[in-house]
Amino acid sequence: MNLEDFKKSILPIKNKLYRMALRITANPAEAEDVVQEVFIKVWELRGEMDEVRNIQAWCMQMTKNRAIDKRRLRYNQAEELDKAYGLSSDNHDPGRQAELSDAVSQVKVLMAELPDSQKIAMHLRDIEGLSYQEICETLDMPLSQVKTNIFRARKHIRSKLMQLWTIK
Repeated sequence: MNLEDFKKSILPIKNKLYRMALRITANPAEAEDVVQEVFIKVWELRGEMDEVRNIQAWCMQMTKNRAIDKRRLRYNQAEELDKAYGLSSDNHDPGRQAELSDAVSQVKVLMAELPDSQKIAMHLRDIEGLSYQEICETLDMPLSQVKTNIFRARKHIRSKLMQLWTIK
């Protein structure tokens, strides 16, 4: 892999890598550090890139691993989901914007309670928009386990939201 190949295949996914790192570390500076470390590692391993089937999945997996390592060093709050979902725009009236913001805050809290495997799988599917196969490769997990993790995460969040929103 030369510099041009690196620019064409690795740099376009930097935002996805950053969002994933940010989701795990919940710290913008640490997320940037993680992405930089991944870029350095990819550049150092550029001679072995011919053996990698899916470069994006490989980079996502490296990002996930490095972000988890950083997160283990300290506990952080989760990233604001409204930014990830683009709900902070001015396209909604103030009342609707407040409702959306409240719902996103509740989902954020509920996602933080999920086990790591469910939280990361759900993030990759629902926020990053990765296919199930890409998630399998990224997390080095069988398809059935990925689907189970996403199903359980969504079911848990849906159940908790229904409890919160049910009029008593």
